[in-house]
Amino acid sequence: MDMEKNGMYALLEAIESRARSNRARVAMGIRDPNPKTLESAWKAQELGYAQVVLVGNKKEIDEIGTGLEVVDTDDPEKVLSELLVSRKVDAAIRGTAKASGALSSLKEALGMKRVCRLALLLTADGTPFFLAPVGIDEGNTIKDKLRMIVLGAEHIRRLGVEPVVGVLSGGRMGDIGRDRRVDRTLADGEFVTGRILELGINARHYTILIEDAIKESNFIVAPDGISGNLIFRTIAFLGGGDGLGAPILMDDYVFVDTSRVGGHFTKAIMLASALSSLNKERKKVIH
Repeated sequence: MDMEKNGMYALLEAIESRARSNRARVAMGIRDPNPKTLESAWKAQELGYAQVVLVGNKKEIDEIGTGLEVVDTDDPEKVLSELLVSRKVDAAIRGTAKASGALSSLKEALGMKRVCRLALLLTADGTPFFLAPVGIDEGNTIKDKLRMIVLGAEHIRRLGVEPVVGVLSGGRMGDIGRDRRVDRTLADGEFVTGRILELGINARHYTILIEDAIKESNFIVAPDGISGNLIFRTIAFLGGGDGLGAPILMDDYVFVDTSRVGGHFTKAIMLASALSSLNKERKKVIH
């Protein structure tokens, strides 16, 4: 399938346009602030994507200097969730706050047992695609993987794109018998793909051939959370690609997870603002 035809390139333009028209109030977690991180947040506001609120130690932030609003706290992980749940902000991104603390606080605040994230990435040649699982503790059972794919497909459709799922596993079919673990991932890949097709979602099992999957799919599903996280890091930090962030899949709030590595948060803020706009539209239709 041609990536132009499945709407992914148009999606990126739509995300930027929505962010600018919405200009949501977006909170960003800050730990150990540095000029690069603060500059990327300021750039998002300067480009008109959002009204950015920094959440962190004000003294440390002021020592570097910023024209952005600051919520002073030594516990940005907890305060991000509080701001989101109290509707004092329209959306939040993790920024440089700690992953475990931020996600634990969010789950506690919303009464969630587990979170499911869907990353939006660009390859080095600019090909956009969704990737899951990206959390090291996500998608490690067939049940979790099916739930993640169904939720991910639903959210992709909300963005105006029809999901085309590329399921990955640990080897080629000709490798069966070489290793029990590889055999298990291949069997899981076949089962998951068949089940997803039954649910009306376009899917294909590409085995270990991610280079083929990216040509035809817009939603890549890694064998498990660890390999998904490695794919994300390889593309975003080593392979010349980029990560726009990994929204947590939920209906009433927008929280975009980000990696502390790299220091570029402009696009994650843009994505959060755009998703906030979609949420507002969806709630109007429901009510």
